[in-house]
Amino acid sequence: MDFDDLIVERPPTAGAPADQPDRHFYEGAVMLAYAMHLFRTEPVREVKIHPDGQHARQIDFPGWIEKRGFRRIETTRSAFAGTFEDAQGRRIVVHPQSGLSDVTAVANGTTIEAECKGGTIATRHPGRLSKLDKGLCEIVGRLMMKGPGTRQVAVMPATEVTRRVGRKLAPRCAAAGIRIALVDARGKVEDVEA
Repeated sequence: MDFDDLIVERPPTAGAPADQPDRHFYEGAVMLAYAMHLFRTEPVREVKIHPDGQHARQIDFPGWIEKRGFRRIETTRSAFAGTFEDAQGRRIVVHPQSGLSDVTAVANGTTIEAECKGGTIATRHPGRLSKLDKGLCEIVGRLMMKGPGTRQVAVMPATEVTRRVGRKLAPRCAAAGIRIALVDARGKVEDVEA
């Protein structure tokens, strides 16, 4: 599946060549990519995404979902929210409710809770690289505050920084029941092993 339309090119950072813009994966884009990954790899019939207004300003959730063969079957007060269903009866529920994990689904009786963070996927700028490091640590911390009984996943864009930090965090995360997943620019999700 092609996810190029979820990646935004930003102007190059100071000192970078003008023909090398930063490529950025917004948090809402990471949510959508992980939701589609769950449909491909888990026995789920419904995935719930819980974006906020900022995510909706960055990503056209209904437009992107409808381009993937889903049609809106329920609407809500928020223009970007609703329930979408494909020809196979699989559903994506976009529901802006705070306090819930970014992406949730139930597979074989186990609830999957994913916390997502966006970030730059192609840059050499130290500040943006540092944000990737901090972002992964932040969502792991958020997941550690949740109670046991669910499968918890920290999801970030796949970069050298997130792979390196993910490998360092993976053993402790595994002991806490947290997995780390990285989404590449094509929407492929890789698990970081402990």
